[in-house]
Amino acid sequence: MMKRILLVVLSLSGWSLSTCLLHQYHYVPDLKTWTEAQSYCRQRYTDLATIGNTEEMNQLINTVLSAGYNSQVWIGLYNEINWTWSDGYTGSDADFRNWETNIEKEPNFDLADQFCVSTGAHGTWFDDQCTFPICFFCYSGSQMNPDFVFVNKAMNWSSAQGYCREKFTDLVTVRNRAENLNIQNLMQSNYAWIGLFRDPSFYWSDQSIFSFTYLDQVANHIGLMNVTCGVADLQKSGRWRFQPCETRNPFVCYMSSPVKEAVKRQVVKLGMKLKDSSVDLNDPAVEANILKKLQDRLKENGVSEVTVKWREQPDGKVFQKGEDIFHKKNRKKTKL
Repeated sequence: MMKRILLVVLSLSGWSLSTCLLHQYHYVPDLKTWTEAQSYCRQRYTDLATIGNTEEMNQLINTVLSAGYNSQVWIGLYNEINWTWSDGYTGSDADFRNWETNIEKEPNFDLADQFCVSTGAHGTWFDDQCTFPICFFCYSGSQMNPDFVFVNKAMNWSSAQGYCREKFTDLVTVRNRAENLNIQNLMQSNYAWIGLFRDPSFYWSDQSIFSFTYLDQVANHIGLMNVTCGVADLQKSGRWRFQPCETRNPFVCYMSSPVKEAVKRQVVKLGMKLKDSSVDLNDPAVEANILKKLQDRLKENGVSEVTVKWREQPDGKVFQKGEDIFHKKNRKKTKL
């Protein structure tokens, strides 16, 4: 008997409930640096746009396109660049770099996935994907008096680091041009790992956890910058890339959804025909079962941030028979 009632309820059509995404986006056409855009968003909205999933990414794209703009906009993404030596060396000459600048402008952070450094046969350095298997340089002895060793084994950067720490002291630290020339003279391959690396360090302006990624597979020239800032490129399906933070772009802010700040109520009226007239829809057990089925159906349709509750009538009941409603309307008309 109960199953028949539920089938009647689930066969109903023409009703709906609406909900809001976590973020509501606002396109601002003013040209500002990333920091200026961040201040603007924090003053007038919540922050620069944070994007946590594909649905929000599509919402941001639609927001910008509907404003008639289809190029690059600042979002709240930024990347900190902090090069570190594997052995932890931080002396005054720890900042020595010999980046390749002729053939390619390095470091170019290609594919937004290059966090380890290799040296080429000519002694210039490249940022590379840490998973590449290439030869590497270790050193033995102390930091101040190292002996460089070329290891003619192809490993990814992490494996090379472990090998050097087990067999020698660590991956090589290169502190000046003399030491760089020393490892160049020992080179027996086109490329080899050295001990320089950095963490991914992707962040959102509002300090949300960086979990969803939509990074473009392009070069991101970071040069000597310590921080680069993220844009969504509408000409490339909104894919993210990094630019100098001093660049002036329009931008997208977000405001937290009202779903998070206040309860949005919507009344949906349901009409049902019972195959068994003896069933009491106002029985608490019956109400609870129908409610559960409605909630399950919402989840099946991708609506998860909605709670369904019955709205009681003044007499304390949820359901009223059609004939009772008809008589009440007639009584109201008679009074008028």
